Amino acid sequence: MKRALCITALAAACALAALAAFSSSARATYPGATNGRIAFGIRVNGNVDVYSVRPDGQDLRRLTDDPGFDACAAYSADGRRIAYCSGQGGGPVQVWTMKQNGTDNQQVTHMSGVAIFPDYSPDGSKIVFAAQPAGATARNIYVVPSDGGTPQQLTTVGNNVYPAFSPDGNKIVFTSNRTGTSQVYVMNADGSGQTQLTFDPQPKDQVPDWSPDGSKIAYLADTHGIADIVNPSWGDIWVMNADGSGQHPITSGAAYYGTAWSPDGSRIATLKVDSSGFHTLYTINAADGTDPQAVHPVTGGNQFVPGWQPRGTGAGEEDDG
Repeated sequence: MKRALCITALAAACALAALAAFSSSARATYPGATNGRIAFGIRVNGNVDVYSVRPDGQDLRRLTDDPGFDACAAYSADGRRIAYCSGQGGGPVQVWTMKQNGTDNQQVTHMSGVAIFPDYSPDGSKIVFAAQPAGATARNIYVVPSDGGTPQQLTTVGNNVYPAFSPDGNKIVFTSNRTGTSQVYVMNADGSGQTQLTFDPQPKDQVPDWSPDGSKIAYLADTHGIADIVNPSWGDIWVMNADGSGQHPITSGAAYYGTAWSPDGSRIATLKVDSSGFHTLYTINAADGTDPQAVHPVTGGNQFVPGWQPRGTGAGEEDDG
């Protein structure tokens, strides 16, 4: 919602250089929605901000303009708000939300350490995220009311990151290195029933995501590098059934990074990594990884894993063209 990648900089603001490689994730949405805009981070002139663009690459819009690190974009299921991680204000990176057009910025978390990779629950009432409070030796998954409040910790063993709610709100997918290698897990929305889904030797990375109908999970297997929980790499995109069965790659050879399922279920947004390690936003066919299409041309800086806006009856229609 993942190791020597050139997605750098979670921030001087976080004071944790190891987190600098994190980027954003896309999140599951209700079945029947159509594809809206894609939100993603871009590093321009040394600063990372959140932008949005149409899936055909047209109408790029800058949504944040503060000097801090802004990425980790994830749309609400109605398409009207974006949760993201931000270092604005000079403190550690925290979870914020804004309207889909970049206005009405609201800080959600006020933790002593970094809080990253937010995802809305389908009803919009909660946000799940990963955090490492000051003094903690590991990252864990937390959930908090979407308008702020006291976070509830859901995981305790190993490093746990990249959470995403299932479309029905009952499950959360995430990755954990509790067995020594980063793998994909699911748990109930209250943190119970934590279950490992992948077991092969390849580390799993940013970011697992649900298909809109909740029947499948896309994830990244680090076939192009040695991954750890802190320093991202790239590899092939895999898809499995929500119970962990039917695991299979949909890409092979080309280096990709991140998974963001389109609201209509037909495509996956990802980053394609070139030979120099530069990342550019693409979409591919969700069924078999074919038909790679560049969404936005190189702008002078690396691009960060996206979130895809759902549109439908009354969803995401305001201020997004």
